Amino acid sequence: MSRSRRHRTVRSWIVAALTLGIAGVASAQVPAEIMGQVLKQDYSPALRNFVALSLLSLVPVILIGMTSFTRIVIVLALLRHALGLPQTPPNSVIVTLAICLTFFSMAPVLDRVNQDALTPYMTDEIPAQVALKRGSHPIREFMISQTRESDLRAVLEMSRTEPPKSVEDIRFSHLLPAFLLSELKTAFQIGFVIFLPFLLIDIVAGAVLMALGMIMVPPATISLPLKIMLFVLIDGWVLVSRALLSSYWT
Repeated sequence: MSRSRRHRTVRSWIVAALTLGIAGVASAQVPAEIMGQVLKQDYSPALRNFVALSLLSLVPVILIGMTSFTRIVIVLALLRHALGLPQTPPNSVIVTLAICLTFFSMAPVLDRVNQDALTPYMTDEIPAQVALKRGSHPIREFMISQTRESDLRAVLEMSRTEPPKSVEDIRFSHLLPAFLLSELKTAFQIGFVIFLPFLLIDIVAGAVLMALGMIMVPPATISLPLKIMLFVLIDGWVLVSRALLSSYWT
């Protein structure tokens, strides 16, 4: 690989890492002037690789804090408990499915980041500072669209900060926890709705056993196979996945 191509590959990794790490940078309240000076420096390839790998370490935190992963994984975990199977499917399967659904739900945002920031930067059309600014806009708009005004107001009150005059004035350090609070609330609301039909099956099974005088038989012995059978017959995993994705697309 030629030196120029290797430098472009390194730069693409840096922009991708910086785009994903914008929340961590902003939450640390790094001034824009300092960040701009850092991006303007012509560092050696070895140092650029070090910076890229360092910022890539923020990806797990960003996956949880800036995407739809939190809502999806909580709903899937609550669904597992509603079925009465706290360990089935395993955590690895739940997390993998949540990551796949997160990718689907975030696809429009990622496409905009790639089109507006990453691709122009890789073709040397825009500098890194402009690419970082453009790449943060779609993610910021997504987070704002999914954040409740009451949650943002609560975060501002906890931080003892004056309310922003416009949407553009909302800081990432305030938007990030407000977004997470909104995602948690929405996830538990969806989980409550999912729990209701399974709870009804448990109540009916317990009432039938009590009416038959079978008090010593645990209701879960009867209700668990029924819940699994009904869930499979209605293709429950597909229905829940579609409902989670539609909650972002509508």
